[in-house]
Amino acid sequence: MGQVVSMVARRANRFNAENRAHRVLEREKPTPAPKFDSNLRDMERTLELDPKFVDKLNRKDASLDSRLKDVYVTSQDRFIKRVQDRQAAEAASQQPEKRPLPLERKTPEDFEYGYMEPTRISAGHCSLRQALKFINDHQLDPENWPAKKIAQEYKLKEPHVENILHYFKTFNMYIPDHKYQDKMLTQAKTPLLRVKSDPESNP
Repeated sequence: MGQVVSMVARRANRFNAENRAHRVLEREKPTPAPKFDSNLRDMERTLELDPKFVDKLNRKDASLDSRLKDVYVTSQDRFIKRVQDRQAAEAASQQPEKRPLPLERKTPEDFEYGYMEPTRISAGHCSLRQALKFINDHQLDPENWPAKKIAQEYKLKEPHVENILHYFKTFNMYIPDHKYQDKMLTQAKTPLLRVKSDPESNP
């Protein structure tokens, strides 16, 4: 149903289109929209300076027309050359490369911290290994490794080091002493054993 309605509306719009266009063109030109006061003042100042300004705008200037004819654009097809070079590179990359197979087929070893550590570290930065080192040193001996000494040692800003030491800690492994634990359990069971061994407590 929608296709039928759109087809009928399209034919109605195209009916007698040429005659309607001629009637629109034969009408009087519509009145222009009113101009702003600032635009009118600018036009008045322009006409005071040059009364023939409007005539110059409506008249064709031969000198400007000749200058426009002298302007031309030349092209060396650099864009086309870049496109051709890119297409040739893509075609070459799609071709199978004839390279010898690797002689060493062992799986590469994983890095200790999961990534390749940088060989050079700029001032104001530290690697993960260095951060773990001075965090651990501070936890074990905070008096000998304060934030100020760590900042001087690793060329870092002292506020940054203080924040790192405050918000990051290394894990400590705690191994319980089984002998001490057994001793504590024995001491806890002693009153119970005394109660059970006391005959007066039995009903």
